[in-house]
Amino acid sequence: MEIKFLLDILKYTLSGLLVIIGAYFILRNQFNFNHNLALGTKQATPISKDVIALKLQAYERLTLFIERINPTSLILRLHQPGMYALHLQGLLLSEIRAEYQHNITQQLYVNNDTWLLIKRVKDDTIAIINVACSQLTETSSSVDLSKMVFARLAALDDSPYDLALSVIKKEMEEM
Repeated sequence: MEIKFLLDILKYTLSGLLVIIGAYFILRNQFNFNHNLALGTKQATPISKDVIALKLQAYERLTLFIERINPTSLILRLHQPGMYALHLQGLLLSEIRAEYQHNITQQLYVNNDTWLLIKRVKDDTIAIINVACSQLTETSSSVDLSKMVFARLAALDDSPYDLALSVIKKEMEEM
């Protein structure tokens, strides 16, 4: 009887130990999963905030880029009395290219279509200036070039600068 009693105790003890060991492994895996998930969330949050900050800065810089290459602001900023049209053309094109090079890394943070639009606005601005200058003589003044550029801009149905700004604002709102 004592042996049967000891075997019963041993049987219940072993089965209890097996249940405890099984529960330990199941709960340990669950705990590790939850811990890793929480750790991943904590690490992902600062990265997301940093990326959002960089994207917002890119939108801000591209907005400034569009405003700075707008011929209206370019001409007002660079025009000097007594300049020839060819000299002003060179200054305008140089300024546009410098602004573009300064902001070229912003393409990493914006939608590809938005970046293509930015490039298109830059290229169209250069084309407007070149076409306007090609219609003038070598001795034409910078005032003549300014008038031609403003006339070409006025002939456009929609301002490419306003359209580009609206696309940037829309993409920023979607973010």
